[in-house]
Amino acid sequence: MTSPLENLSGPGKALKAEPPDAREFDGLKRSGHARMKDALNLALSIESRFDLAYNAAHAFCLAALRWNGYRSTNRYLVFQLLPHTLGLGPEVWRVLSKCHDIRNLGEYEGDLNVDERIVTDLVAACQAVAGKIDVLASLSDSAPPRR
Repeated sequence: MTSPLENLSGPGKALKAEPPDAREFDGLKRSGHARMKDALNLALSIESRFDLAYNAAHAFCLAALRWNGYRSTNRYLVFQLLPHTLGLGPEVWRVLSKCHDIRNLGEYEGDLNVDERIVTDLVAACQAVAGKIDVLASLSDSAPPRR
């Protein structure tokens, strides 16, 4: 039986199978934690906190996908695949997907419209992902499974 990740993998599809890399996983995890720490700094502007939390979440979600032996051709997929990479539900990935849309409006159209509520929700979703990543990292000294 093929997994949802396998179904999305192959020529012309959104995922590419690629062996996990412990160094890459550790680097993404470190980057996520550093950005998350900075995102919690209330002295920073709300826009900076949003950017930092969004990029932390992306690093953690990409780490999860890489742990499972895949790389995405679409940035947003790392969020939508959370049920399959970390077992997280829509209460997490929908927040991250919404924040991806907000980020794109800011990056490509100059319309970064964020408020405390979305930043609070983004931070909470990011912390949920970080917790799952930390559990993976504790398994076998953060050595990803070999496919």
